[in-house]
Amino acid sequence: MDLGIAGKTALVCGASKGLGYGCAEALVREGVNVVIVARGAEALEAAAKQLADAATAAGTPAPFVKAVAADITTEAGRAAVFALGHAFDIVVTNAGGPPPGDFRNWEREDWIKAVDANMLTPIELIKATVDGMAERGFGRIVNITSSSVKSPIEVLGLSNGARSGLTGFVAGVARSGVAAKGVTINNLLPGSFETDRLKGTMSGAAQKSGLDFDTVWENRKKSVPARRFGTPAEFGAYPGTY
Repeated sequence: MDLGIAGKTALVCGASKGLGYGCAEALVREGVNVVIVARGAEALEAAAKQLADAATAAGTPAPFVKAVAADITTEAGRAAVFALGHAFDIVVTNAGGPPPGDFRNWEREDWIKAVDANMLTPIELIKATVDGMAERGFGRIVNITSSSVKSPIEVLGLSNGARSGLTGFVAGVARSGVAAKGVTINNLLPGSFETDRLKGTMSGAAQKSGLDFDTVWENRKKSVPARRFGTPAEFGAYPGTY
């Protein structure tokens, strides 16, 4: 399917694996130039090579794939990305979710870290790119959050709170004047996708319940109507259409 975005330039965060990688792969197959960001340099470089190979296999106009090993939740990390000088047409925000646990055990610093990574960082990226998109008459901003903002999960209190804050912010900005200038801002709320994040959450649930990991994993799978978990590749098809 030609989405009409070939030649555009995208920033995809957390793109060395999982849902972020799935989004980047779908975009390069559409001929989109992609800057991928993650903290682990080795995994990121491997992902960049795989993405270049995917673009070649798709026969799309040769997009560039650039990798920036940085922590996007820090000012220095964001500065490293924007130092490349690209005008981003598409931005996919995606920060690793905070750890599961019992709210009684979390300190104030745990909450601040969660809000910084999962609310303030996406807001900073929107702030840095949305006006340029509006001036050019096209922009797509997609925030990968979690289905827990609609159906809170007990052990994900940090995520529930921080990402719900982002949801409220985006609801206001997306309805502002930028929409009339060709810029859309949407949140995607993934549920059960087979990622390291899901495995970590299920591991925490197993410890709390006293059940073994495999039992918790299979029980969660049975709760999905399709009786299976989604894949990053399936999820990746969405950002380009929003």
